[in-house]
Amino acid sequence: MQHKKLNVLVLGYGSREHALAWKIAQSPRVGRIFVAPGNAGTAEIGRNVPISDEDVPALVAFATENKIDLTVVGTNDPLALGVVDAFQAAGLAIFGPQQAAARLESSKAFAKAFMQRHGIPTPAFATFHNF
Repeated sequence: MQHKKLNVLVLGYGSREHALAWKIAQSPRVGRIFVAPGNAGTAEIGRNVPISDEDVPALVAFATENKIDLTVVGTNDPLALGVVDAFQAAGLAIFGPQQAAARLESSKAFAKAFMQRHGIPTPAFATFHNF
């Protein structure tokens, strides 16, 4: 049985995204790989897209226009901006936590307060709002 070749978009610009794109490219189910914005290494694996990984509306438009079957988020910033929520609202498949869950990773103060509130062992900390 022939499977449709998937169009995959990887969000980010670092070595993590290079490794993700490299591994994804090894799948026989993958057709085209796009990386936004990408780097010199990812350009050798797929096509770099000149869209910031923080420009959520432009990423949704690109994924829709290019019939992206799966988006994989590599960096934290788009997660904190709600890229997963926006893609899901547009009916697009994306791998990553929603914005509320991503706060555990994107906000150290939130994560520490969460751990303290729920009795999860964590070193002592303090949060400062001014110098």
